This record gives sequence, C-alpha cells and structure tokens, in this order.
Amino acid sequence: SQMPHGLMPLPSFWNMVEDTLQQSGAQLRTFCQTFETVTPSPVTLPLNPAEERKVLSLVSKHGPDKLYQVTSNISGSKDLDLTLQRGQIVALLQSVDTKGNTSRWLVDAGGPRGFVPAGKLQPY
Repeated sequence: SQMPHGLMPLPSFWNMVEDTLQQSGAQLRTFCQTFETVTPSPVTLPLNPAEERKVLSLVSKHGPDKLYQVTSNISGSKDLDLTLQRGQIVALLQSVDTKGNTSRWLVDAGGPRGFVPAGKLQPY
C-alpha cells in the first residue's frame, strides 16, 4: 500500500507490468543488435612456421572442416584440460566431454589431446 501503484486495481497493475516488460524486451533486443554490429568479428591470427606445420598435420589427420582457432588464452584447471594460447589451431575430436557436457570439447592440439571450453574456439 505504500508503493505508488499499490492502490491500482489488479488488472491495471498487471497491464503496467506487461508494458514495462515489453519495453525492457525491446531495449534488450536493440542492445543485442547494436552489440552484434559494433563488435568486430574475430580476426584470424597469422601463424609462425612451426604452427603452420602443425596445422598441415592436423588437416591431414582430421580434415580442414575440423580446425578451430583459440580466441583467448585457456588455462586448463581440471584433469585432461589443455592450456592453450590465443591464436593456436586445434582439431575438433568430439563436441562433448565424457559427461555429456557440450560446453567442453575434446580437441587435438597437434600432440596433446584434451578438453577446452567450446566458447573459446572459432572455426578456422
């Protein structure tokens, strides 16, 4: 009763809540569209000669459609997690971990194999 809309009839209150949610949803959609157009797409980083040889090896083993580039440094914290640097190329082995978690992928880093967060990989 102390709130300004506390004395409103219930149908009017729910209409006000619905209008507020619709306005907030519209603002969120506008923000998302702006964010998507302003945020630059990830850039493919140049490779040094050793990394190029590793990429050629990964392509021959797994095919070009399985290659991903690490978008930010990854510090492995669990057993079987890999620690990788931004820009490294890996090959996707499975898009799920041993417990069915799709946010951790099994990759081949050109020698070591292990799990990395899927959100830190982009197709190469």
